[in-house]
Amino acid sequence: MGQPVAPAREPGGLAGHLDGFVRAVREAGIPVGISQAVDAAEILTVVDLLDREQLRHGLAAVLLQRAAQRDAYDVLFDLWWPLGDRPAPDPADGEAGETGQPTLDVPDDAALAELMRAQLLELLADGDPEALRRFARDAVDLLGQGQPTPSRQSYFSYRVMRALSPDTLVAQLLAGLLGGGERGGLAEQVARQTVRDRLAAFRTAVEAEVRRRTAAEKGRDRVAKNAVRPLADQVDFLRAQSADLAELRRSVAPLARRLAVRLSARRRMGREGRLDFRKTVRASLGTGGVPVVTHHRPRKVHKPELVVLCDVSGSVAGFSHFTLMLTQALREHFTGVRAFAFVDSTDEVTRFFTPGVDVADAIARMGREAQVVGFDGHSDYGTALEVFADRWASAVGPKTSLLVLGDGRTNYRQPGVPVLAGLVGKARSAHWLNPEPRRLWGSGDSAAERYGEVIDMVECRNAAQLADFVTTL
Repeated sequence: MGQPVAPAREPGGLAGHLDGFVRAVREAGIPVGISQAVDAAEILTVVDLLDREQLRHGLAAVLLQRAAQRDAYDVLFDLWWPLGDRPAPDPADGEAGETGQPTLDVPDDAALAELMRAQLLELLADGDPEALRRFARDAVDLLGQGQPTPSRQSYFSYRVMRALSPDTLVAQLLAGLLGGGERGGLAEQVARQTVRDRLAAFRTAVEAEVRRRTAAEKGRDRVAKNAVRPLADQVDFLRAQSADLAELRRSVAPLARRLAVRLSARRRMGREGRLDFRKTVRASLGTGGVPVVTHHRPRKVHKPELVVLCDVSGSVAGFSHFTLMLTQALREHFTGVRAFAFVDSTDEVTRFFTPGVDVADAIARMGREAQVVGFDGHSDYGTALEVFADRWASAVGPKTSLLVLGDGRTNYRQPGVPVLAGLVGKARSAHWLNPEPRRLWGSGDSAAERYGEVIDMVECRNAAQLADFVTTL
């Protein structure tokens, strides 16, 4: 049997506790509908409530839709369904602790840390996850305490990790796992991955224990707001880190497919093609020459054309990285995708995004070879739009969808609104995706509100907002 969970203390008992957990999951950005909440309540009747891991996986099966949601879910689960509370172990006790180890009666903090470090090495070598979690609780008790205040005692995970320095145990762990065998090859790769996984599990256990103790004093709701990392589709493009961009790459392809469908040209003749006169007359012979049933030629479905005009200046680096990934994915769904990048000049960058190329390599090559800087490297929308209109006037036509990507900050230079209006007038459809919050449009050097008078300006700070734009387009 797994680790037991602490009993629910909310009014309403277990049902009220589950309701609070579901609301926390929903507030973290994970969509949970009524039917899923009902299924979660049903899970409580079929799993062993004393088996914490069984409960964790059971609720995850009905509440989550994507693997990317699991990290946020696990943090919330550990807050709402913690391990059973127990008194903190006293190193001066004469009794053995919960881990079954002898009493840690040592003269000073340095010797205590060294003794626990040796114990951690044994536990990491054994790989028992339950024993590692119990040790993490003891480590937070003994090593994670900060300076106490009159009202409470604070705990910090960094104090535990600094005292134990688990990353310095890698060499000893590798030697133990390899058993004196030769280094290199598949065996060492597997051993290194095992070590990384066990160290990550220990860090996670320490962080979970610190959150549990903090939640007991400050309240779960308050801790949850700070502890849960935003999902990848909710991370602002302008603040995205490399790990976020890796997750965003996986969401680009379905968004590109949906965007291609939404932007595809509407046919004036509806769902069917032109009338097939010969087949219609031939069919009417059976009804006395009356064309009761008409026949139409199959409608030829053509991929739409798309022109992407993207700001790649440093102020929107995260956003431009994502939009260029989107451009790469859109090439699979449009008959003609032409991509243009600009800072204070414009250059066509379609050549860098050939099918199958790695987006990171394409962006690096674009930075070296594309002529997007003409003067000082600061955004100049007016000049960039003029260069585009002069050199590639034929790129935008009545069958073209124009997509502009940028924050609209001109560094107080001419915005080139008439040039943009001319391009919009020639295009079949035109949209501008802006990564800045709407409340900032028009502030400082932002010309977003002026651009919004001639083009559909859409706030697009994260992948979730892009999905909403695609859905409502």
